[in-house]
Amino acid sequence: MSLLSFFDIAERGSTIRQEIIAGLTTFLAMVYSVIVVPGMLADAGFPAESVYIATCLVAGFGSILIGVFANVPMAIGCAISLTAFTAFSLVIGQKIAIPVALGAIFLMGVVFTFISITGVRAWILKNLPSSIAHGAGIGIGLFLLLIATNGVGLVVKNDAGLPVKMGEFMSFGVIMSLLGLASIIGLEKKGVKGSILWVIIAITILGLMFDPNVKFGGSIFKLPTISGESQFFNLDIMSALNATVLPVVFALVMTAVFDATGTIRAVAGQAGLIDKEGQIVGGGKALTADSVSSLMSGVFGTAPAAVYIESAAGTAVGGKTGLTAVVVGGLFLLMLFFQPLAFLVPSYATAPALMYVGLLMLSNVSKLDFEDFVGAMSGLICAVFIVLTANIVTGIMLGFASLVLGRVISGEFKKLNIGTIIIALALVAFYALGYAI
Repeated sequence: MSLLSFFDIAERGSTIRQEIIAGLTTFLAMVYSVIVVPGMLADAGFPAESVYIATCLVAGFGSILIGVFANVPMAIGCAISLTAFTAFSLVIGQKIAIPVALGAIFLMGVVFTFISITGVRAWILKNLPSSIAHGAGIGIGLFLLLIATNGVGLVVKNDAGLPVKMGEFMSFGVIMSLLGLASIIGLEKKGVKGSILWVIIAITILGLMFDPNVKFGGSIFKLPTISGESQFFNLDIMSALNATVLPVVFALVMTAVFDATGTIRAVAGQAGLIDKEGQIVGGGKALTADSVSSLMSGVFGTAPAAVYIESAAGTAVGGKTGLTAVVVGGLFLLMLFFQPLAFLVPSYATAPALMYVGLLMLSNVSKLDFEDFVGAMSGLICAVFIVLTANIVTGIMLGFASLVLGRVISGEFKKLNIGTIIIALALVAFYALGYAI
């Protein structure tokens, strides 16, 4: 069986070249994770080298799994938000031992996989109102813009008044990011294939030439080594079953379910993988592959995994099949041997891609039905609060809550179904009881 037929490449209007370019683009947009994740976990006492290897393995095997099993152009990696929770809340804040924290992550993966296989996550996706789904897409686009602009210093923390302000406009990183964004828009208008990838490469070269912080150390290849401090298979599942740790597992599961579900829905919409009934093509299998990847995280010794928002960078350049994800996975496995290169691509080289994708995802506003005023407003509430709270689950919770209350108060109770009501109540309770991450 050829690649074309296995991944339905021709049927989905793509080519092998297009899928490879999409995979390269997604990889470059999320390769920062193999730097950020080990850095955060090292602050909590994890051995950085071991976490680097584990993070590459999870991203590699997870992306290949979702590509082959679900045939969707989505890449998996260690979630930055859950990495921060693991490092600063679990280990540092609650002083939970690293093996116990890994045990909790593994249990989260078990529960996560169970509810995916049994169809609970598919049921949640089915009962995700279209207005909330479109709102999540808008919000994730805004969130991507915030992440990208903050990463290069264009938008920074404001110590007085509003939470954010403009950074140093004339800094090299900001100038390169804005020039890169304008270049991508211009090249896309001209129909240049792989424009995002070419801009990333061009800005990286400019960084090497003019930015003293971007240095080629002279080394490209480095064999992965696991020291005696390795966290591979160093998980304590029995201690994670303790009553004081189980709430942590619950919080991880709830956060991962709605965070990843919202992300998968948004990326699928960007890739045109929504069928006539509004369901994701291969969505059930994508959810299962996503949850199985968190099992790997606990075993290998790193943070929980999830589908990356940055997958939309690949779909923006034409990725439509699982071959995109397989390319991403293969590149992350190669990074096991090319660790020095992971530190070569500066954040301002990938920021234009993320900003461009974020802007594209704002087109979901046009999909909101403003004839259904309550639904449209609830979708916008979901979108706005995703970015204002920097949390996808919080936005989804407020969107669900406003939808249900709005329907009841406006006398449109008949437009609600029991699934939407149950999800809204579960999410509100999750926050009201203090479990939210």
